[in-house]
Amino acid sequence: MSFENRTIFITGASRGIGKAIALRLAKEKANIVVAAKSVEEDPRLGGTIFSAAEEIEKAGGRALAVQVDIRHEDQIQAAVQKAVEKFGGIDVVINNASAIQLTPTEQTDTKRFDLMHSINVRGTFLVVKNCLPWLKKGKNPHIITLSPPISLDPKWMGGHIAYTLTKYNMSMLALGWAAEFKGMGIASNALWPRTTIDTAAVRNLLGGEALAKMSRTPEIIADAVYYILQKTADQCSGNTFIDEQVLAGEGITDLEKYSVVPGGILYNDLFV
Repeated sequence: MSFENRTIFITGASRGIGKAIALRLAKEKANIVVAAKSVEEDPRLGGTIFSAAEEIEKAGGRALAVQVDIRHEDQIQAAVQKAVEKFGGIDVVINNASAIQLTPTEQTDTKRFDLMHSINVRGTFLVVKNCLPWLKKGKNPHIITLSPPISLDPKWMGGHIAYTLTKYNMSMLALGWAAEFKGMGIASNALWPRTTIDTAAVRNLLGGEALAKMSRTPEIIADAVYYILQKTADQCSGNTFIDEQVLAGEGITDLEKYSVVPGGILYNDLFV
């Protein structure tokens, strides 16, 4: 299925997994809306909406850089309007933007609790709500939410319940939308990595260089997204995918090229 003239709205696409997805789909000549906050580069994180847009154009896609903080619905609405004005509609939404803090209850500041819920849950909901009128008219419309399979095993909750709540809520949204939008022909799926992914969050917040070396590159998620979006909306909806599962379904089982350190030990991601 061609991606040419299909418009992909990606939150948090200025760096990391979001940018990798954007570049993968840009190679297929997709239109990419880079909906993220960064307009000035933070040396710890790297990348802005403008640098990402430039890379997308060089990769073969068309790009629109829009500064968006998804905590603010008016900014989402403005971004959607700009996307529609430039590209004529929206066919795919990738809910990638997310905040993380892996702390137990006593060490979780109320401000950080609210931040994770306002971005991960409320922001994700509002992005889809405001894109929905265009998804209804879209070409093979899909929603992909970067969130994990839901398990009530307490081991996934005990160490960081505030964060886990938000990621499970994102998966519940993905599954709920699959049911709600079925009659509209819109697919909704969640996607999560089996291993940690080499991103700024891993390097700066979770495990530094040591964990990054036990991770895979963001390109594994990007390829998984590509294959999901190749499916027709009525054929592929209501799943909480693991990246390896998606690739295996395409006959791809040799995943060595995605390892930051080829042949090295890989660290399982959260919730897997």
